[in-house]
Amino acid sequence: MDMKRRKLLLEEYKNRRPEMGVISLRCKATGQAFLGISTDTKAGFNSICVKLSSNSHPNKKLQELWNQYDLEGFECSVLKVLKYEDPAQDHTAELEELREICLAEDPHAEKIWK
Repeated sequence: MDMKRRKLLLEEYKNRRPEMGVISLRCKATGQAFLGISTDTKAGFNSICVKLSSNSHPNKKLQELWNQYDLEGFECSVLKVLKYEDPAQDHTAELEELREICLAEDPHAEKIWK
């Protein structure tokens, strides 16, 4: 790869605006939902699924359901998207606030991470 192309790709990556928000994994069989926050929802789902597939997720209840039902037994979705201006700024507090709203709306939901 030539240097111009490399610099262009690097600049595009630095300036990207990934979707931030509250992600949900809902077990279709039980209705239980596990909510997390992510500064990049696609990467967030990927990370969680890799941990679950390798049987190494710290949430034991979620891991047990995953082992029983696998990916096909779950509905994965983005519940709320955070609108933001500066991707370099820390949006953790805003994301946690959005998650709390989602948790209050769903009595069958809990946090993915304790």
